[in-house]
Amino acid sequence: MGRMKVKTALKIAILGSGKGSNAQAIFDAIASGRLNARVVCVLSDVENAYILERARQQGLVAEFVSAAPYKTKLDGEGEARYLEALDRYGAEVVVLAGFMRIIKMRLLSAYTNRIINLHPALLPAFPGMESWVQALEYGAKVAGCTVHFVDAGTDTGPIILQKVVPILDEDTAESLHARIQEQEHIALPEALGLLAGGQLQVDGRRVRLRTSVFP
Repeated sequence: MGRMKVKTALKIAILGSGKGSNAQAIFDAIASGRLNARVVCVLSDVENAYILERARQQGLVAEFVSAAPYKTKLDGEGEARYLEALDRYGAEVVVLAGFMRIIKMRLLSAYTNRIINLHPALLPAFPGMESWVQALEYGAKVAGCTVHFVDAGTDTGPIILQKVVPILDEDTAESLHARIQEQEHIALPEALGLLAGGQLQVDGRRVRLRTSVFP
């Protein structure tokens, strides 16, 4: 009988600036056995961000890493500090879980098609900030979330998967955002599971699902 090939756990680094609910979804998926991965570090550009506390509660490495001198992008000395930390902890994939900075070329080049972002809209519609508010004010009938690879643009990288949420007549920005977040917590571990299983193939702008992982 042939020996079954078992993939080693994907080594994930999580970058976040806020509460870290999507990081928690990753922790839970790993703990339940749904995701074959290991979080090697959680890094934040905000010293007291709750995402760091969540990580420490899990017994994970959690560090504040200054992104100075810039306010809205990860570049220059700040980018160098993050690259050093990611290399030190042996990260294979970088997950942006509410990381409020624009990623620049050195990090993109070091982790080509290995940086994943979650955006609370059905891209390419409503990129940028508070996209659920944009969708509601525009009068869209559906909203949702998108997991995508990160490229040099803002919310423009190849799409891995999307989840759709209906916009109800009685929705407020808060109620719509809450329903989108429920789907985010499903979508991000699902996308990472596909990546961990070697099932994703990037072909230009299209991300294809491999039907056979092993030859």
